[in-house]
Amino acid sequence: MKPIVDGLEAEFSGNLLVIRLNVQDPIGRELANQYDFRYTPTFIFFNARGNEIWRSVGQLDTEQVRSSLKP
Repeated sequence: MKPIVDGLEAEFSGNLLVIRLNVQDPIGRELANQYDFRYTPTFIFFNARGNEIWRSVGQLDTEQVRSSLKP
């Protein structure tokens, strides 16, 4: 999964901020509860206003990610 996320991060450089969480850490657990995700990997995209615009659980479909990120 890391190579896929790294590739998308490079492709959308300047337009995408990737934050990786360890749900075993206290902060990761807190954010998992706040954003209501139970399974990993979970990917959540937010717009510039902080509103959730896309969510995926499990394997990433890179084409779906690309289409959701392009204007």
